[in-house]
Amino acid sequence: MAAFIMALGISSSMLVMQSGFKALDVARDTTIASQILQSEMERLRLLPWNNPSTTAADSICELPASEAVSLATMFSASSALTQKFTVTRMVAADTDPDRADVRYITIRVEWRSYDGRTHTRSFRSMYAKNGLYDYYYTLAR
Repeated sequence: MAAFIMALGISSSMLVMQSGFKALDVARDTTIASQILQSEMERLRLLPWNNPSTTAADSICELPASEAVSLATMFSASSALTQKFTVTRMVAADTDPDRADVRYITIRVEWRSYDGRTHTRSFRSMYAKNGLYDYYYTLAR
């Protein structure tokens, strides 16, 4: 009887450990996905609004409507991460003609956990030609 109880305890603890490892894997990958989202947004913040001197997509106005983002530059030391995560960037102009200098940028990260489930995280931001905060500075008197 004691051996049966011991076997039951060990088998149930193995199931608990397995579900704990699943949760740990999802949490780790969610953190990496958040870092990817932040890194791509910071990279886009460094781009100018318009760059008429070149024809490449190195400004916000010239970004395509939808494009896969390469992770090779973010994870140069780990090719496993570049194969696990898929990043897509979508850029849309504002539909209001009075706000032609506004773009909505959505970045989406997708990956599969080791149990085969698909997970997705996304981030959406507004990018304006003169920035979100167009202040008028005056001297304090």
